[in-house]
Amino acid sequence: MMPGAHVSCFAEAKSEVVRVWCENRYLTPASARQYLQWVRRFYDYCGRKALDAELQLTHAGAMAFARWYARRRHTDAGSARHNAHCALRAWAFALRSMDHDLPVWESVSRRQEVQPPLLQEFAEYLRQHRGNPAMTVKKKIAHTTSFLAYLRHRHRHLRHLKLSDIDAFLVGCREHYARTTTADIGCSLRSFLRFLRVTGRLPVDLASSVVGPMVRRDERPPRALPWVDVLRILAAVDSTTAKGQRDYTMLLLMSTYGLGAGEVTRLTLDDIDWHTLTLHVVRPKTGVEFLLPLLPAVACAVARYLQDGRPRHTPTRHLFISTKAPHLPLGCSSAVRYILVTHAHSAGVWAEYLGSHVLRHTHACRQMELGVVPKVLGDILGHRNADSVSAYVRIATEGLRQLALPVPR
Repeated sequence: MMPGAHVSCFAEAKSEVVRVWCENRYLTPASARQYLQWVRRFYDYCGRKALDAELQLTHAGAMAFARWYARRRHTDAGSARHNAHCALRAWAFALRSMDHDLPVWESVSRRQEVQPPLLQEFAEYLRQHRGNPAMTVKKKIAHTTSFLAYLRHRHRHLRHLKLSDIDAFLVGCREHYARTTTADIGCSLRSFLRFLRVTGRLPVDLASSVVGPMVRRDERPPRALPWVDVLRILAAVDSTTAKGQRDYTMLLLMSTYGLGAGEVTRLTLDDIDWHTLTLHVVRPKTGVEFLLPLLPAVACAVARYLQDGRPRHTPTRHLFISTKAPHLPLGCSSAVRYILVTHAHSAGVWAEYLGSHVLRHTHACRQMELGVVPKVLGDILGHRNADSVSAYVRIATEGLRQLALPVPR
């Protein structure tokens, strides 16, 4: 295809792509104009190189174009890579929404690294023999990967593994991580050592000799915010923007129902039943399913977000998605924590424990203060064990004051 033909293809698709961007409330007019300039340069590059432009709409193709452009214009290569990546990925997303058959855009940050065979076998062992859920498997694989990297650094083979190597690794972890995190890493190492012994890769069983920090169950009650601070956080969210509507709806769901980050990020459009006004929720760790009533305030917030805040063209049916193309679902609790911390600080709420579970604990505390039966609260929170609810009794301070005995003189 000649250079002129490539420019013609760009001109024909330009208006439809801009329409998709506008419908998704994705870009400001100034940003759209800047993106179009980069896309036009890309089509000119494809014409000069006799390349199929649509087949080049990949991460690798965008990087090749950025390198060519930076050399040709003697400009900063890093800036060219960033601008080309953003513009061409947004262009590819819009074309895909228009039913263009494009190759998969595989960004380096989203590529799945191929695990070594040992870790693949360990992951399968955790799933099949230990019954660990996917999130637990992912966490233990991450801990084990760090441990194996530590052994490589010390030039130690697994067959010659000593208990002193494990102790040294955990001592190093304690210098960088909290006590509970280090204890969790120790638990992952015990699982890995049992796997090595069972599969014959380790001649002795070292799992029972791994000593990590002592963490007593429920040694510290869950941390909760005063309810007035939760109201301040919700009021601080700017609901006039698409991003603000998403954040407000998410935080409202978490504070109203006590949903955790894993539950709220997994919600899909199919989980909302507008006829019966119910919300279907699945606990990610236990797989427990339960229905919650869609309260009027929550229903209004969700409806407004779906109408004015959520992009219309998306590759997923997840309820909460990123505001940037290609509008993928929020994939981890750190994204939820960032949203909560950002709006909490805007509201003047500062606390060291502003994690993704703080709204869940706050909801549980408030329900206990309002006199909700523990069994009902456990059903709402998705707990299978009644003992799990007992932890929230210790943060129901108003109720505990009624049980206080007079101090003898």
